[in-house]
Amino acid sequence: MSNRGGEGDRSMLTLHPMKEIRIVVEGEHLKLVTNLLDRVGATGYTIINNVSGKGHHGFHEGHLLFDDTSSQVIVFTVVPEERIEPILAGLGPLFHKHSGAMFVSDVAVTRRDHFVGQ
Repeated sequence: MSNRGGEGDRSMLTLHPMKEIRIVVEGEHLKLVTNLLDRVGATGYTIINNVSGKGHHGFHEGHLLFDDTSSQVIVFTVVPEERIEPILAGLGPLFHKHSGAMFVSDVAVTRRDHFVGQ
């Protein structure tokens, strides 16, 4: 990345390290996940409903069987690293009893204040 405007160029973006979390759960557990994310201070999340895929418990269809709680969902969020442990602790009991997965990746954001909350 070049800085064409010199040292004082305000158009230059700065990247801040964060963690992206992707949580795959059965729709019936969505409220538990979103409540947990709210409690630990995630400032937002994205939900993708009706997810299809194959995992440890076999193939999961993305279409609704009865209502939106019968299919799988993915919840995406970006948080500072210190919020990972409370999320792991909150999801541990769920994953010990039910199918699902959590993926954590290193990401960088330009607007850190949008992800750290109050």
